[in-house]
Amino acid sequence: MNEAFRDKVDISLTVNGEPVEARVPAGQHLTDFLRLELGLTGAHASCEHGVCGACTVQVDGAPIRGCLMLAPQADGAEVWTVEGLSDTDAIKDLQEAFVARNALQCGFCTPGMLVAAKDLLSRGGIPSRQEIREHMSGNYCRCTGYEAIVDAVETVARARAGKGAA
Repeated sequence: MNEAFRDKVDISLTVNGEPVEARVPAGQHLTDFLRLELGLTGAHASCEHGVCGACTVQVDGAPIRGCLMLAPQADGAEVWTVEGLSDTDAIKDLQEAFVARNALQCGFCTPGMLVAAKDLLSRGGIPSRQEIREHMSGNYCRCTGYEAIVDAVETVARARAGKGAA
């Protein structure tokens, strides 16, 4: 067995606003910790190379790839998953726009898309469609096509800025 998985490390972090203490394998990825230890299955393990964005979660306010971060690296961090963001209504308008604009089909990429879109929209203003595309480019979708996703993000940006729907 790989030593990184045999050796265990104590970690203490906040996940979705709740304190969490755990003893984890030193080499366990954050996505696996969230899914297997905490039952938070929104972030998906897919490419495991940080390319597809399906594992995107928020760590200390920034979107990160959970497959590239080890759980012990999150010691002391504040982590938000799509479940926690949904429970606090932080992404309610994004979720509604994704449904209304048909920006999801199978849903596999949707949690990572929502976390990435939340990050973009937290900056304020109304990003251009090109800025939305560039920001979301690290999140792959094999089903929907990106126009509906861009439409949904743009709709929420306009609504939040009080400018109405696109």
